[in-house]
Amino acid sequence: MNKKHKNHWQQEEWPEHWSGKPAGLFVWFMFVFGTLAVLLLGMSGWLIYLLASVVSARMGNPTLVFWLSVCGLPLFILMLLRFVGRRAFAGVGTVAQVMAAADKVAEGDFTVRVLEKEGRSGRRHGRFARLARSFNQMTAALQQADEQRRNLTADVAHELRTPLHIIQGNLEGILDGVYEATPEHIQATLEETHLLARLVEDLHTLAQAEAGQLSLHLAPVDITELLADAQTSFSGLAEEKGVKLTVTFEGKPAELTINGDAGRLDQVLGNLVSNALRHTPPGGDVTLHAARLDGMVQIAVQDTGEGIPEADLPFVFDRFWRGDRARSRADGSGGGLGLAIVKQMVLAHHGRVAVSSQPGEGTIFTLSFPAVTATAVTSSHSPPAPTPAPG
Repeated sequence: MNKKHKNHWQQEEWPEHWSGKPAGLFVWFMFVFGTLAVLLLGMSGWLIYLLASVVSARMGNPTLVFWLSVCGLPLFILMLLRFVGRRAFAGVGTVAQVMAAADKVAEGDFTVRVLEKEGRSGRRHGRFARLARSFNQMTAALQQADEQRRNLTADVAHELRTPLHIIQGNLEGILDGVYEATPEHIQATLEETHLLARLVEDLHTLAQAEAGQLSLHLAPVDITELLADAQTSFSGLAEEKGVKLTVTFEGKPAELTINGDAGRLDQVLGNLVSNALRHTPPGGDVTLHAARLDGMVQIAVQDTGEGIPEADLPFVFDRFWRGDRARSRADGSGGGLGLAIVKQMVLAHHGRVAVSSQPGEGTIFTLSFPAVTATAVTSSHSPPAPTPAPG
């Protein structure tokens, strides 16, 4: 078998480890359906004989029984065999391929595929074709998940290696007397441990969110208050970078209320605002805007920074993605998990997140969450009914 197509056998070839098994499967089908065919033939012969006897009795010609049986039985047998054969054996090849491919998947080869072939034998063969398609879709999903796992492992190893080397180098330098254990050296080592702790915590949060196990304390959240808190938290950093941070919204607070976890949503906004401030030059603007549209509360985080190339937009929510391929931490870009966490937390709130950008003109991240009705907001904030006095 050609090595290039060894794992993607699609035609008449069988995998080497499956040699002889298709024949055995075919023999098993022949035995089962052959036994059934013999029983059907016996019954059909008996029925033909009875029919011929009735016809000949009415016509008064006993010889007719013999000729009707001799001529009718072979014709009926051929029709029955053709019908049973097409229905029983149409999918034997597909089933054998799926079984062979399942063995390859069990060995860890997720590139294997089976032939998706629509036959001319009707619905039953169509079901086998759907079986082949379903199997191929499953193996394709497994292959993609395996590639993502490998990439994640490589990315985690890459991200852990740098801070660990810095910590190791600083501590070895102090022990070897290369430099003294000054507060500056200790502080640098401590900052790397903080980076490691943040990376581990981000990975833990992301894993929980992707597995649907992220704990959320849901309650009505006023988005206007959420944006105001974000502005207060990042006003110092914005002033230090020379960036104007503003908040605007359309509608009353009751119209801009969603059901969510205020702490998690604050983390989402924090990741987006810090990312916007990082990529906006001095003199630029970062704007937080909220509005209600079609039953959804939309939050936009817009900056006038460097923007994102169009080719990179599909990957901004991937783990460890950075526009800077050098993955430098000189700009304080962190572990590259912020936007991946944003996406998963928004999805956990049954929301949507989108990004649009033009290089040199800035970027807009838009979050959309189902709005809470005014009645629900009022009832959730209304004081409990007073307890009537006894007596």
